[in-house]
Amino acid sequence: MRALSTCLPALDWLANYNARTFSRDLMAAIVVTIMLIPQSLAYALLAGVPAQVGLYASIVPLLAYAVFGTSRTLSVGPVAVASLMSASALSEVALQGTTEYLLAAALLASLSGLFLVLLGLLRLGFLANFLSHPVISGFITASGILIALSQLGTILGVGGRGDNLPQLLLSIAEKLDSINPYTLATGGAVILFLLWSRAGAVRFLKGLSLRAHTADLLAKAAPVVGVLASIAVAALFDFEGKQVALVGEIPPGLPGLQIPVFSRELFEALITPAIMISIIGYVESVSVGKTLAAKRRQKIDVNRELIALGAANVGSGISGAFPVTGGFSRSVVNFDAGAETQMASVFTAFGIALASVFLTPFLYYLPKATLAATIIVAVVSLVDFTILKKTWHFSRSDFFAVLVTIAITLLFGVEVGVSCGVAASILLFLYRTSRPHIAEVGLVEGTEHFRNIKRHKVLTVPEILTIRVDESLMFSNASYLEDRIYADLAANTQVKHVILMCSAINEIDWSALEVLEAVNERLAEQGMQLHLSEVKGPVMDSLQKSGFLKHLSGKVFLTQFQAFSQVRANLV
Repeated sequence: MRALSTCLPALDWLANYNARTFSRDLMAAIVVTIMLIPQSLAYALLAGVPAQVGLYASIVPLLAYAVFGTSRTLSVGPVAVASLMSASALSEVALQGTTEYLLAAALLASLSGLFLVLLGLLRLGFLANFLSHPVISGFITASGILIALSQLGTILGVGGRGDNLPQLLLSIAEKLDSINPYTLATGGAVILFLLWSRAGAVRFLKGLSLRAHTADLLAKAAPVVGVLASIAVAALFDFEGKQVALVGEIPPGLPGLQIPVFSRELFEALITPAIMISIIGYVESVSVGKTLAAKRRQKIDVNRELIALGAANVGSGISGAFPVTGGFSRSVVNFDAGAETQMASVFTAFGIALASVFLTPFLYYLPKATLAATIIVAVVSLVDFTILKKTWHFSRSDFFAVLVTIAITLLFGVEVGVSCGVAASILLFLYRTSRPHIAEVGLVEGTEHFRNIKRHKVLTVPEILTIRVDESLMFSNASYLEDRIYADLAANTQVKHVILMCSAINEIDWSALEVLEAVNERLAEQGMQLHLSEVKGPVMDSLQKSGFLKHLSGKVFLTQFQAFSQVRANLV
């Protein structure tokens, strides 16, 4: 049973499921379902697929994640950035509105899911740690701008297409003389209402003597109010006759389950976008999952999350939908509404299924401008230019990486942008590991502590050079240490002993070992000795196995104080 629960985390919470948990999960599901219906419709249009496909993407994926997911409250489904990335990738292989486009969307979701499952089986969840969070924030900020602009044409009633900022602006500018006033009024009114509802709705509901928590949850249903009101207005004032774009007829029913059609051409065209969508979606999902789990002193398994999100995307693919991931807003609402287990997601999936069967006929008069307004207001929170100010003051290398990621995403589109973001993250990692912090240290008199001579008043001896490396020694930075030692020796010709303080060195690879051997030989040739201090156990084991210690010109000391004291005493 233990092994089975490891593969199926749902067995853990099912074993202790009770009536109280059931009622809390059911209440959370009702709230999330109300929120998800307009969101799912909106993100479907953002991805370039029919509105009902958004509902399909919120049924099977929820059930799949509920079985395999390790987060108790994460809610998966369509999200803004993944939808935009999907539209960008799919537009390269098929025209929107065609059967080929839908088939490609299902294949994209399946490829994304299979890639995630593969990473999970290989236990490669740690790879997400190599993505710089500032760079990801920059990419999401730029994507938020592109998403908002991509919907601006729908708000104005002029359309507007493009994968980057220049294309979108030019496309909209060319059609400004044909703005539909009814569409603009509808979209503008919904935007204003949704912005007001974020703060004003809570105050208004509190004024009706509702509790703060209840008022906050009801305020989350504001998009549904906007949908219902705009449907009523559109039907009452014949918006269809006034050339206002409506969602139109949505076929009721549940998605048909089938394996997406695989073709070599489609596979080659979609595999790279699928990987990019998987990476961004996984990072976003795990970040949300960890945050919510920490609030209840729970934890998630990053490798199991890969499998769970992969299963959700495979489920989305076989139900004819598009890529999904864990959404921040819906997960927070699920959490705040009191959800305790993934049974809330199961109930939500059934709620969306009921909506797909019984509510779709009532969405005929829903203006697309309403859904566009929903998207614009939702992505406003994604745009965060403060990351530029924060990184400028904290780390210039991070600042330039964020700036370049934002600029490239805006100018060349999300595919190039996310590729640039991944490349920037890797380059930042390589740059920092190749140039570790190295300090010459001295003794703080009256203590046994050693500190940087540039930051503290310390005791040093001209004949002794003590170097502290604040990083493991690897092929990428070993030469940097070598150059630093030789530079310090050239600046001080009195040095007879070099002590390498190894307190921060957790590992030494073969390339670094060869550099240390070369340094040891060169120092010995010049009548100097190389000593090591505070070497950690695993590092000492590696040095002993390699035979390096047999040829070490100096000694290995337990502490830096012992090394400094004994070497200094031998100078007299």
